[in-house]
Amino acid sequence: MKKELYFGFAIMALILLGLVIAMPVPSEMTDGHLGLLMLSLVVVAIMLGFPTAFTLMGMGVIFTYFAYDGNIQKTLDLMVQSTYKVMTNDVLISVPLFVFMGYLVERANLIEKLFKALHLSMARLPGALGVATLVTCAIFATATGIVGAVVTLMGLLAMPSMLKAGYDTKMAAGAITAGGCLGILIPPSVLLIVYGATAGVSVVQLYAGAFFPGLMLTGLYIAYIIIRAKINPKCAPPLSEEDRKVALSPVLDSLKRTYGSSRAVSALVNGMKGRREGNLTTAQVANQFFIAMLPAIFAAFILGLVYSSLTAPKEAAFDTSGLVTFGSEYQGSSNSKYDFGFDEPAGAETTEAAPAVEEPAAEEPAAAAEAESTPAPTNFWISLLVVVGVLLYYYARLSFERLEVFKMLLTSFFPLAILILAVLGSIVFGLATPSEAAAVGAFGGLLLAAGYRQLNFPVLRESVFLTSKTTAMVCWLFVGSSIFSAAFALLGGQELVEQWVLSLGLTPIQFLLLSQVIIFLLGWPLEWTEIIVIFMPIFIPLLPYFDIDPLFFGLLVALNLQTAFLSPPVAMAAFYLKGVSPPGVTLNQIFLGMIPFMFIQIFAMFILYVFPQIGMWLPEVLYR
Repeated sequence: MKKELYFGFAIMALILLGLVIAMPVPSEMTDGHLGLLMLSLVVVAIMLGFPTAFTLMGMGVIFTYFAYDGNIQKTLDLMVQSTYKVMTNDVLISVPLFVFMGYLVERANLIEKLFKALHLSMARLPGALGVATLVTCAIFATATGIVGAVVTLMGLLAMPSMLKAGYDTKMAAGAITAGGCLGILIPPSVLLIVYGATAGVSVVQLYAGAFFPGLMLTGLYIAYIIIRAKINPKCAPPLSEEDRKVALSPVLDSLKRTYGSSRAVSALVNGMKGRREGNLTTAQVANQFFIAMLPAIFAAFILGLVYSSLTAPKEAAFDTSGLVTFGSEYQGSSNSKYDFGFDEPAGAETTEAAPAVEEPAAEEPAAAAEAESTPAPTNFWISLLVVVGVLLYYYARLSFERLEVFKMLLTSFFPLAILILAVLGSIVFGLATPSEAAAVGAFGGLLLAAGYRQLNFPVLRESVFLTSKTTAMVCWLFVGSSIFSAAFALLGGQELVEQWVLSLGLTPIQFLLLSQVIIFLLGWPLEWTEIIVIFMPIFIPLLPYFDIDPLFFGLLVALNLQTAFLSPPVAMAAFYLKGVSPPGVTLNQIFLGMIPFMFIQIFAMFILYVFPQIGMWLPEVLYR
């Protein structure tokens, strides 16, 4: 038997021992205990290597048959109804579209250019290669959401570069595996879609809530790399001068030789109006100048939008002083043709309506009829001065080499950023449903692949095949989970678990700790898909008893479930990386490299619990 199975069985034995100690032994076996037996058998069968989806379906059908006392018709009816309920879930439409977008972006060959541009732009930071690896993984994971693809590609690109630069093998492996797993948390994440469909939580709110925790976790990873490289430079040596060297394009190289200046802006201005070498045309120099001015143009565009929004004329309040209540001008006139037959109460005095007094119309200038514009607040002008100062500093230090790195980022990072903003922005700001935004993302992936001349029939066929394979796995998991959950509830297992948990008298904090510890331990032998579809239906009904928001619970679970890819023995990220690593890299080194990042994840969960507004602020502002 493999060591991994021994380890997995040891973990399960510890869990069962804890349950035996905490849960009293029943005087007689009930259907609820039969449900717990089914749950245990499912976990053991999955650890032995049986397919998760079909194990869930098989166990669900068998134990449903027992619950119905051998009634096959009722058993088959429950199976069909559970399957139909899953297949009519509109949320699942976004799964194949997001997966298809990820596979297309992966095949656009952007990641190599992105990694090179980022590590050159961050060359002066301690641990520059490690930081560039994490940022590249975060960006690429956001665009694809496919952990295996990100870890594999970064293992091929970053691992040899970091080992060649003298990086510690464990640090390099940990940075790649931890960065690749960020796609589990950062939207558009398939995990959040699966959790939303399982828990009945809005996927839109989950995406908005997971945005800042994902950035926080990425920032903690980067901070760890920088601090460790600063304390011990041997584990992450700085880049050599040869590695920092940037090859200039012919136009920039010619301008640099002509003017002999390290300042790119002054050389470009002189190149448009002065002498030039190398048969450069004014259009070529102007094109480079336009590229250099893009940050200023973008800043001016954003500031212009903010200014126009802040100073937009306020709509004048509609004057209702001249309006009267319906029928009020006819009160007291019982003989009027407008008398609707309502008699006045006894003793009421009838008064004659006072004649209307015409007030002289005030002479107002035509301009006063229009609403006046609102002056911009002081904070806007302070922000404007800060932005202008940053731009002046940037252009004063802009060398030809930095301009070349910016051009590399322009062709690798910004296309991905536009795609990500288009997808997430349309979801978060309510412009589109997740399914509609996923369709936009899939179309954007097609455009990216076509723009980088990677779109052909073999690429399209492979992307469609892998998308179908992944989607089928997710859908069958949902079918199996639905049948299993129905059988578990039918046997009374859910009710038994609820009674046991409530009998412990736990506070909300204790319940959160208990549930997250169980999920953390389950993440060692099981994958996140199995944990979501099997155990979330058990935890979710307990949340109202402890007044816990399912959205906040989902964010904690999303942070926690990254351990399913970073914890042995079923740390899939480690096996992805081992398959593409140089021969000298061992699996034990990869496991040891992942451990510090696991503790960072636990620390991130603690921060999110102490400051829940990190995840809840954006959904509350946008949707509540």
